[in-house]
Amino acid sequence: MLSAVRLRSAAAAAALRGGRRGSAGLPGGSQQHAAALSWSPPEIPRVLITGPFVYADVLDYKNMKELVVNNRITWLIHYSAMLSAVGEVNVPLARKINITGLHNVLDLALENCLRLFVPSTIGAFGPSSPRDPTPDLCVQRPRTIYGVSKVHGELMGEYLHHKYGLDFRCLRYPGIVSADTQPRGGTTDYAVQIFHAALTTGHFECYLRPDTRLPMMHISDCHRATLEFMQAPDRQLSLRTYNIAAVSFTPEEVAEEIRKHLPHLRVTYNPDLARQTIADNWPMRFDDSNARRDWGWRPAYSLPDLVVDVLGALREQRAKAGLPCS
Repeated sequence: MLSAVRLRSAAAAAALRGGRRGSAGLPGGSQQHAAALSWSPPEIPRVLITGPFVYADVLDYKNMKELVVNNRITWLIHYSAMLSAVGEVNVPLARKINITGLHNVLDLALENCLRLFVPSTIGAFGPSSPRDPTPDLCVQRPRTIYGVSKVHGELMGEYLHHKYGLDFRCLRYPGIVSADTQPRGGTTDYAVQIFHAALTTGHFECYLRPDTRLPMMHISDCHRATLEFMQAPDRQLSLRTYNIAAVSFTPEEVAEEIRKHLPHLRVTYNPDLARQTIADNWPMRFDDSNARRDWGWRPAYSLPDLVVDVLGALREQRAKAGLPCS
């Protein structure tokens, strides 16, 4: 359910990680945890994150407003969205969640003086954008409903910032690689799927060409970038939307890196026309020099670091579950 919201305590927000669904729509389920969410020092932000779990619907403005007011929310991080590939299969639903849901969130943030973060994406660019590297400010003509909705969000947020002073912040995420989440229909999902295949069957069929280069990022770098950006003083920000970069690789390059640890991995290529077309219109590398200059962004994970970490995390998960690992 991608139109869901979740309330997080300051500690949970610091990690931007999920937990199990608990009672009263709060994570963890215990009365002690619920009580902990009822008070925090004024300097600690109280964060509402949309997207991870089913607690409320971002299309239900009244319920969202009750969550914001009753829990004294000060930061709103809006992750609810239908991603690129699945959005093309159901454009009306993607338009509803990605645009109508966004407007509810913008109105809530403006009405309640919230600091609002809305992620954007490499998909916000199109075939007329420079691809290697892609700067923060250039022509954007995306050809997916996902990309169109993200450009709409960038411009609406910037408009409301300049018109009414909304503290709107936006990062264009690359493809995010994590051992903790399952692919959800994005064009960059192969970069997660290949690790699972390497540890199970030893064979992966990739839906992109082997030379398809796209910007990618380890989930920990993504979390840290978001937190550092949200904590940055407003006076340091020359833009409201920034590119952030870490690594950029092709399917064959990540496969070769995985083979250093799992030499048996076999990869075949069967490009899917829809996803390949999307990828061919996206940036190959991001220019994130403005983020590095304005608020000190620096990635921590190289491609070898990313591969070692994800393989280790997946091996640990499978061992705990009693599952075999190749």
